[in-house]
Amino acid sequence: MRSRIPVVLLACGSFNPITNMHLRLFEVARDHLHQTAVPELKLLCGADVLKTFQTPNLWKDAHIQEIVGKFGLVCVGRAGHNPKGYILGSPILQRHRDNIHLAREPVQNEISATYIRRALSQGQSVKYLLPDAVIAYIKEHNLYTRNTARKGMKS
Repeated sequence: MRSRIPVVLLACGSFNPITNMHLRLFEVARDHLHQTAVPELKLLCGADVLKTFQTPNLWKDAHIQEIVGKFGLVCVGRAGHNPKGYILGSPILQRHRDNIHLAREPVQNEISATYIRRALSQGQSVKYLLPDAVIAYIKEHNLYTRNTARKGMKS
């Protein structure tokens, strides 16, 4: 068995609210990097974030170039997304494709922060989708409820 190498992952995304699948990103990416023996600092993202590199005026080309050229990234697949296609569709990502690690989540799941917010606003349970501490915080602060949405509309 190979000795484990240090891995530093920097993640981006809304994480609003953070779900168990967000936490899984770190586990899947770490396992992938340990198997490929690639130490260093990497940007960790889901395939949905990788797709945003193609959104006009959202990311500066110079920033994408620095992220993938200097540091690289680990992209964890997500249902309904084609990270290989996103790489092929971007000249910058294509140029640095050797510095982009595509990690496959073996347990496909479509949990998203958008789904969680919608479920909470409709009074549905999110037990086992979020860490218990996150659920407690949401309840304590009355977040993502119909009442919260109405308060925001009045402001």
